[in-house]
Amino acid sequence: MHSAVYPGSFDPFTNGHLDIVQRALRIADSLTIAVLKNTSKKSLFSPDERVEIIREVMKPYPQVKVETFEGLMVDFCRDRGIHLVIRGLRAVSDFDYEHAIFLMNRKLLPSLETVFLMASSENSFISSTIVKEVAHFGGNIVDQVPAIVFQRMAERNKEPKA
Repeated sequence: MHSAVYPGSFDPFTNGHLDIVQRALRIADSLTIAVLKNTSKKSLFSPDERVEIIREVMKPYPQVKVETFEGLMVDFCRDRGIHLVIRGLRAVSDFDYEHAIFLMNRKLLPSLETVFLMASSENSFISSTIVKEVAHFGGNIVDQVPAIVFQRMAERNKEPKA
């Protein structure tokens, strides 16, 4: 049995992320979406809210678990016996950054393999940052995020700003 991890901040979870999950399930029997608790970034949703939202999106996929993590992803993988990391690439420009992470992870945990999945053409322009920005200014993101994410973002953007 092959278990994999798909780590990221997922703020918000997009159709690009969903596409990577669906394709990763062709490679792995089970997948853990590991939501990074990144305190240095200003987030739209808290890590717990992201987990809740992603679990809702993943209901049709019983082989997918969603958890938070902080610290090193290699420790997360080691603790769970996971030896396969899934990473999505939107463009060639993503590769340099992802390659550096791959090399460091390999140094820290030599048994950890990484598989890079290129974004599908219809999702190659989608990034969480752009989706947040467009939604913030009232743009239409309905085709870029799952329905539950769209609903939660609409609710969040209607809340009074602090």
